[in-house]
Amino acid sequence: MSSLYRSAISARIAKLPQLPPSDEDDDDEQSELADEIGELSTGMGPPPLPRPSTSTRKPKPPNPHFEPLSSASYFSQALQVSLPTRALDVRVYYTPPKYDGGGVIVLHHGAGYAGTSFACLAKEISEVMRDNVGVLAFDARRHGKTTSSQSDEDLSINVLVEDFCSLLQTIYPDVAAAPTLMLVGHSMGGSVCVRACSILQQQKYNIAGVAVLDVVEGTAVEALPHMHAILNSRPEGFDSVEEAIEWHVNTGLIHNPTSARVSIPSIVVPADSPLTPSTRANSGFKYKWRTPLRSTAPYWDSWFPSLSSLFLGLRSARLLVLAGAERLDTTLMVGQMQGKFWLEVMASSGVGHLVHEDDPTKLAEILADFWKRNERVVVRGNVIKRVGEV
Repeated sequence: MSSLYRSAISARIAKLPQLPPSDEDDDDEQSELADEIGELSTGMGPPPLPRPSTSTRKPKPPNPHFEPLSSASYFSQALQVSLPTRALDVRVYYTPPKYDGGGVIVLHHGAGYAGTSFACLAKEISEVMRDNVGVLAFDARRHGKTTSSQSDEDLSINVLVEDFCSLLQTIYPDVAAAPTLMLVGHSMGGSVCVRACSILQQQKYNIAGVAVLDVVEGTAVEALPHMHAILNSRPEGFDSVEEAIEWHVNTGLIHNPTSARVSIPSIVVPADSPLTPSTRANSGFKYKWRTPLRSTAPYWDSWFPSLSSLFLGLRSARLLVLAGAERLDTTLMVGQMQGKFWLEVMASSGVGHLVHEDDPTKLAEILADFWKRNERVVVRGNVIKRVGEV
């Protein structure tokens, strides 16, 4: 690990909430730092709070301050879209544009999350864009409320890209009548959007731009070997949905309690739910993870390699939004100096890896500006560029 990279990680660690000391604090500084790198670079979880042993754990009553909120006031429609060729029934959250012909911003969540992760952002986009642009979010396979009639275990990048393209082709089957699309992906979802862009363009869909939220190939790939240590500190389950929400807020994984109250109910399920693979006993917890992150480990190596070069090679406008500037890898640093993409760093907003949940207002403004800079006026199939464009 380079001294520059280590210094950057140390700077990030200094910003994290302090944890109670433990007897193991002085054990192995190198191992501890490696674990922190994994968290900071991939967003699989925050510094864990100490867990009570399962033998002494007592059920925790729900905290009314973390009562779940419905996504109904954030999207105008919730739909189930059948993809027979993918054996999927996909949950879609949609707010259409006010006028026919308006564009749509398509949002792809990261590993372990769901379309409701974008609820607050979707509402902010609708407000800042005055409903002239629609917003569409969805639950990927083995996430949220999306179900499958066959095994949906495979979360490799090619499968996720094919799912994504199939969903958009099903929703917008007539390419000539399809709206202009802007693809926005968080973490793993960013990698999906980057790879799907060229496929959709080959099929003649009009892609105004691609925005990637807080993922960089270099740091993500370097962090993956440490992820199992991080996941060892995550709770196996919760006594209530409220407790799951509270855990995400108290650990600092989500800084915006309102967003957590909307998004987290989609990522936990009753302990007896058939939606998740069989796991070891959950020690009496009433709720478990919809998508246990450890079960996604076989596919981590497919998500991020070549992401930076693919991103820079896109034939569309490119936006990278980061929680901290130190996350840029060498390829992107060179590309940024060459003006190949627009970079926004939201560190001053006090955000973490879930930038879209932590500060949806600021991110909506950034995405609206990105849209306005790159939108196209389509008349009878002909694209008319705005005055002043090169």
